[in-house]
Amino acid sequence: MQIHQFYDEGLAHASYAIISKQQVVLIDPARNPQPYLDFAREHDAQIIAIIETHPHADFVSSHLELHELTGAPIYISGLLRAAYPNRSFDAGVLIPCGSVSFRAIDTPGHSPDSLCVLLLDESGKPNAVFTGDTLFVGDVGRPDLREDAGKNPQKAVEFAKALYYSLHEQLAKLPPGVIVYPAHGPGSLCGKNMGSELQSTIGREFRENYALQPMTEAEFVALILKEQPFVPRYFAYDVALNEKGAPAFQASIDAVRIVDDIPFTVKGLVIDGRPQAQFKAGHAPGAINIPDGTKFETWLGSVVAPEESFYLCAGDPEALAILLEKSAKIGYESKIRSAMISYGGPVVSADFDPDTFQRAPGDYTIVDIRNPGESAGHGRGGFSGSIQIPLYELRERVGEIPTDKPIVVHCAGGYRSAIGTSIVAGIVKNVPVFDMGTHIQHLSTIS
Repeated sequence: MQIHQFYDEGLAHASYAIISKQQVVLIDPARNPQPYLDFAREHDAQIIAIIETHPHADFVSSHLELHELTGAPIYISGLLRAAYPNRSFDAGVLIPCGSVSFRAIDTPGHSPDSLCVLLLDESGKPNAVFTGDTLFVGDVGRPDLREDAGKNPQKAVEFAKALYYSLHEQLAKLPPGVIVYPAHGPGSLCGKNMGSELQSTIGREFRENYALQPMTEAEFVALILKEQPFVPRYFAYDVALNEKGAPAFQASIDAVRIVDDIPFTVKGLVIDGRPQAQFKAGHAPGAINIPDGTKFETWLGSVVAPEESFYLCAGDPEALAILLEKSAKIGYESKIRSAMISYGGPVVSADFDPDTFQRAPGDYTIVDIRNPGESAGHGRGGFSGSIQIPLYELRERVGEIPTDKPIVVHCAGGYRSAIGTSIVAGIVKNVPVFDMGTHIQHLSTIS
């Protein structure tokens, strides 16, 4: 028996292939099915089952495409409202795979239809548990993402109570040596305090995980609902798409229209994924710069709503191919009106002069686009008198920024400020808009 973890840094997503005697079970596969098909082929094995721990909010799964390509059945909670062919995988159901087997543990809380997958070894003893978004290393799943729980406090409380039961009455009963394999690692917005490791044990988590220390249900609910990170715009869209089953990955990318270059008179939203320096040297009017990086997908789905369409730009064919694949990972390839290589544009970004700013910071309107937890009371890297508008709300709230002075945008390290500056500069007219970038590390000490 072998457990192979596939890990996507961009979405901090972990998926799994478990192989025994040339049979493979997949758990929570990502949008691109090819790595899983390659794994089975390299081991001369057959994919016999695909298990979804829940309909994911932060990425699109390839469960339906893998089913169509391999014939392997999809196993899900009987509570999941799925539109694709599936088999119910609930308490009491066993999935054999070679000399091992899998048993479902119903663990509602993160979502009403969440389950964990217990791996039983050759002797029938618990070996590992694939916890989806129920339990992470150092954290537990957030209960405010499904059924509009983020907008309905009472529903979030109900889900948090269910999560408390799932953790303390279900997972706590497993032997302490059972290995924990979660669906996410650090950086995921499906939790708030994940550790840096990508596996743990039940015993370690109940000793060290802050959310699993002895406490009442009420104390747990209050703790878990406090200071959860923001919810990107695309999360509800991805849940619905995963409940339906996404179209084939590569075919959907190939369907995107590719054009030579963007016409600068284009009407509509433009997402420019080139490096910031290239973007600043020349870009289309109103374009938003989301430089390719480890969080391109998250910020694309946080800045652009799923009901919007957009043009996608990159600096060369290889970069464009990468951005198309990253867009597809969150189901946004269908939102792209056309994709193109950009060779610049008529709009040049203003250059920030840190020395001028340092001499008279009061001559600028400073916009802090960090998340609320980062900017509360200004915090490290803040400026007295700055306007706090988190990046994920910036497009709707640009009108709150005074335009009687030049505007300076900052975050904590420079990546988000590139996005935020392009948003503000594309909307605000006749006022210079500067990106503080990495200068924030030094200049914040003068506030």
